[in-house]
Amino acid sequence: MSEITFTLAVSDLRVQLGEREVLRNIDLQIARSRSTAIVGPNGAGKSTLLRAMAGMKAGHQSQSGQVLLQGRPLQGWSSRERAQTLAWLGQNQAVAGDMSVYDVVMLGRLPHQGWLAPASAADHQAVQQALRQTHAWEWRQRSLGQLSGGERQRVLLARALAVQAQVLLMDEPLANLDPPHQTDWMLTARSLVQQGVTVVSVLHELSFALLADEMVILSDGCVIQHGRCADPATHRALESVFENRIQVRELDGHWLALPRMT
Repeated sequence: MSEITFTLAVSDLRVQLGEREVLRNIDLQIARSRSTAIVGPNGAGKSTLLRAMAGMKAGHQSQSGQVLLQGRPLQGWSSRERAQTLAWLGQNQAVAGDMSVYDVVMLGRLPHQGWLAPASAADHQAVQQALRQTHAWEWRQRSLGQLSGGERQRVLLARALAVQAQVLLMDEPLANLDPPHQTDWMLTARSLVQQGVTVVSVLHELSFALLADEMVILSDGCVIQHGRCADPATHRALESVFENRIQVRELDGHWLALPRMT
C-alpha cells in the first residue's frame, strides 16, 4: 500500500444551509506537513469548508460527501481521538471572560487528560510554551475579559497550539492582530510545518496567504484553483476571483497581493 501523503481529503462534499447551497461538489486533498491558505470573496464558503473538514456541523445544515482525516473517515474517529489529532481555532469563540488566561489555554490540554485528572507536568509545559509562542505569557494571571480583541485572539491561538495536534485548522487567525503579531503568527505556522504539522487557515489577508505553501481559492461554493502559492496559475486565479481589482507581484522573493489602481 502506498503511503498516504495527504492529511485531509474531501470528496463530493455538498453543504446546504436552509435553501442556500453553500458548497458544491468539493473534491480536495490537503497535503501533509504543509501550510494551506483558503481564500476567496465573502460568501464563497471558506469557513463552511473549514468547519466541514473539522467535523463541525450546524444544526440547520445538511451535508453529504466524505471527509477523510489521515486516510480514515472522520465519523470513524472517537471525539477524544479526533480532539487530540486536530486542533481548531474558530471565529468569535465563546469563552468565559472571568477565566484566567492560563486556564483558558489549559483547555487545549483536555483531550490529553483523564476524567477529572489534574494537569500533568507535560500539560503545564505545553501551556507555557504556547503562551510564550504567542507572546501572552505575561498576562497568564489576568482574566480574558480584561484583554483587548487582539490580545484575546493571541490567547485563543495559544489554546489551539497547546493541543499539540498534528493538524491545526484556523478560521481567520489574524483577526484583530497588529502587523508584528501577524508576522509572529506566520513564523509560528512555518515552524509548526517544519515540525510536521499540517496547517490550514482561512485568510482574508492575501499577502499573508501567499506565504503559505499551497492555496485553495473558492468562489460561489466551488474550488476554482488549488495549487502552489508560487504558481502563476494560482496568481491568475486569485486576481480573477477578486475581479482583477488586485494584482500579484513579487518583492524581495515574496509574492504580494496589491490593489490595482488603474
